[in-house]
Amino acid sequence: MSELTEKNLAYAFAAESKAAVRNEAFARKAEAEGYIQIARLFRAISEAESVHARRYLQFMRGKIGSTEENLETAFNNEINANVNEYPKLIKDATDEGKESVAKAFSRSRDVESGHADLYKKAMNDMLAERETDYYVCQVCGFVAEDTPRDNCPVCGAVKGKFKKIA
Repeated sequence: MSELTEKNLAYAFAAESKAAVRNEAFARKAEAEGYIQIARLFRAISEAESVHARRYLQFMRGKIGSTEENLETAFNNEINANVNEYPKLIKDATDEGKESVAKAFSRSRDVESGHADLYKKAMNDMLAERETDYYVCQVCGFVAEDTPRDNCPVCGAVKGKFKKIA
């Protein structure tokens, strides 16, 4: 595949991924405002954008490997975000006096570290065929194993803010 096509696929993947997340956020807002039908529409479009993103990702060589390779890639991506990406974002937000944004970036950095730990554990548990339930804090993204926490260790959210992932 040509370098241009690779670049265009990466661009389209990022754009469709962003659109999917943005439309899900729009759906939540519409639902909170009582517009259930509009929320359904946003969710349907969000899912369609996810279909596009997954298709482009499949075309991108070397992006999806074996499950073991994918765990290793995911682990390395989380470490990179924690060590290389978020510190700069936090510093920039702090330098600009945007403390709430810096706090959000800090929480994300802390959660990324937890994600890396989960991936590392999953690599070890793969051979043992251990099954685990996961619960995601809907405020900051912290992932708890087996049971939701009474309070999120990253942002303090209550147990009711955790969503079980099937």
